[in-house]
Amino acid sequence: MLRRKGEDFAEPKGEIVAFLGKETEFEGRLTFKGTVRIDGKFSGEISTKGGLILGENSLIRAEVEASEVIISGEINGNINAGNRVEIHTPGKVYGNIKSPILVIDEGVIFEGKTQMEPAKEKKLSVLTGDEKKEELLKTGDSAK
Repeated sequence: MLRRKGEDFAEPKGEIVAFLGKETEFEGRLTFKGTVRIDGKFSGEISTKGGLILGENSLIRAEVEASEVIISGEINGNINAGNRVEIHTPGKVYGNIKSPILVIDEGVIFEGKTQMEPAKEKKLSVLTGDEKKEELLKTGDSAK
């Protein structure tokens, strides 16, 4: 678990399904479900609906698409997160971030642009009796 001065950081949901240690070097496309922690070097693409944890010793050169990303190492590349990105000391990010929630600790390095859009909300519509009949007729369903 990542910690700072006795404080627990939020970790992505799901069990850690893979761990690339400090002396690990990997190049290519990494796709997974769950959460992966990288403390080594990675170059390529990372894609998941789960979480990604980049430890203090990580050196990443990749385009990242994930639900949640926690960064304490260095990443060179763009990050597209569906839920959240956290950058903790001594983290370094050189690239653009797109995420509805972005947490940046004091002392980190971030060189790039951010795009923060709220998570997509479902729109609800309320139809009166006649409007409901019209809508059902348009869709081909019979009114009840």
